[in-house]
Amino acid sequence: MKFILSFLALFTGLWMTAQTNTYEISFDNAVHHEAVIQATFPNLTSDTVEFRMSRTSPGRYALHEFAKNVYGFEATDSKGNALTVIRPNPYAWEVSGHDGTINIKYILFANRGGGTYSQVDETHAHLNIPATFMFSPELSARRIEVTFDVREDLDWKVATQLPLVSGTTYSAPDLYYFMDSPTEISNYMLRSFDVDGQTINLALHHKGTEEEADTYFEKVKKIVLAEKEVYGELPDFDYGNYTFLACYIPNASGDGMEHRNSTILTSTRSLADGGMERNIGTVSHEFFHAWNVERIRPKSLEPFDFKAANMSGALWFAEGFTSYYTGLILCRAGLSSPKEYVEGLAGTFNYVWNSPARQFFNPIEMSFQAPFVDAATSVDPVNRDNMFISYYSYGSVLGLALDLSLRENDLNLDDFMKLVWKKYGATEIPYTIQNLHDTLNEYAGKSFGDHFFNNYIYQSEMPNYKTLMESVGVVLVQPESDPYFGGYVSMSADKSGYMILRNTKIGSPAYEAGLDNGDVILNINDTPFTKDQTFEDYLKQFAIGETLTINFTRYGEQKSTELILTPNPDYSFSLMEDKNEAPSQEMLEQRKEWLKIE
Repeated sequence: MKFILSFLALFTGLWMTAQTNTYEISFDNAVHHEAVIQATFPNLTSDTVEFRMSRTSPGRYALHEFAKNVYGFEATDSKGNALTVIRPNPYAWEVSGHDGTINIKYILFANRGGGTYSQVDETHAHLNIPATFMFSPELSARRIEVTFDVREDLDWKVATQLPLVSGTTYSAPDLYYFMDSPTEISNYMLRSFDVDGQTINLALHHKGTEEEADTYFEKVKKIVLAEKEVYGELPDFDYGNYTFLACYIPNASGDGMEHRNSTILTSTRSLADGGMERNIGTVSHEFFHAWNVERIRPKSLEPFDFKAANMSGALWFAEGFTSYYTGLILCRAGLSSPKEYVEGLAGTFNYVWNSPARQFFNPIEMSFQAPFVDAATSVDPVNRDNMFISYYSYGSVLGLALDLSLRENDLNLDDFMKLVWKKYGATEIPYTIQNLHDTLNEYAGKSFGDHFFNNYIYQSEMPNYKTLMESVGVVLVQPESDPYFGGYVSMSADKSGYMILRNTKIGSPAYEAGLDNGDVILNINDTPFTKDQTFEDYLKQFAIGETLTINFTRYGEQKSTELILTPNPDYSFSLMEDKNEAPSQEMLEQRKEWLKIE
């Protein structure tokens, strides 16, 4: 029996080796942002094998066409003989004529250090896996090993959610896990703490001090514990670890990107230059995704498609509710004050509340727009100002409304999220929007749940925020004297007037007057601009409701139109006591429970 078990173990080991695809990546030409990738794919049975670069990346919804940065492709068999390569489309290489093994080699140009792309230079090798490594779709179930040839002369070391094999070789059980495992290779600082038998790591690549790293990590710890309280437990992280891959260096790009057991956090702001306070919000947002998106996962994103854009109607919940908790958690963790948090709600609220786009799309349909807006690029002008609201923002203000509405019924959003977690997160059963609707009905009652979904999700109505905010002692106030124009303007390059730089908003005074993007306002009522005067200050000399004559140029031709200013529709959010109003004891108790104030 012992011999049989030993033989089986040996056979299994040999079979796994035969079914393992291996990669090696080196960075000798890092100064020119190049990496050289070599890979071996053994035990092949198909005559022709397709290799491709992904067109998108986990956590993103748009196309990013990573093949554009690949060149110098070579393919050989196990003996080094060159193989036939055909390009069937811009993303793929078809290789034939092999002897059961294919070796490929190519050069990758990488120079964007964020959550989507890769960056290789003498400061680090910052790798988003889909932007870096080719793969074969037909071999996606195979185990993968990757060796990072670190630059020892630069004191590099590897930080990743991939489990270590030995040295600088790491493994993944299959292609999907590999593609979902960003890797930071640099001379980073490491901080760790244990929570309920699991380890939370911060791999911090920055130019700052060890003391700054310690201070920042204390903030990270507070966020981890505050978010754990929302769900009642941490996710069961694979391999017992979760790692924040934070890269705060001048050549990075501001970003945050969630992954199953790690997240990318990048910013050009150093901790000493504002990053200690301003970078921490991304930590809050991305770690919340360890539950909401990574495990509480929309069925519409399963399985993730590396060949096409990924569309989901649930992003108002997946991204938007996460955005609601982003600021709330900072307040609950003591990293912002209740006053700062409440007043900070205004920007997102006004963006959603005043958008004309709600007449065209509900939150589900706004979510469908993700492949067009999620860092996607195009050269033709679009009308986003009038037909799109970010699902991050839309979902955030709906999360606020749902939370406060539930609290009026002695319920709360935390416990709803716990129930969603129990049903769809801990079990990792992908959910549909109908599942969310049914779960809210189960938690708060059919009448409550139907009202919320029928009015605010399937339709684009807005809750009564004045009443909801008043329940926690917060007042919404609109300025009565500030005039509203409805177009974003800046002084033109030739100083001849103020140029409208974006599409004017439907229904605004500028839109109703027929003004458009690119028009240059020369004056109003023949009143000249004064030196260094802002357009907002210029407008204040004219009365709201007065008919004004706008003199402007369009395509070099002088024109005029009439415009009537209206009051600024934006609201400010303030604690009642800051407006010399006295909140009731019940309001204060509701606020205390909402913000978890000690």
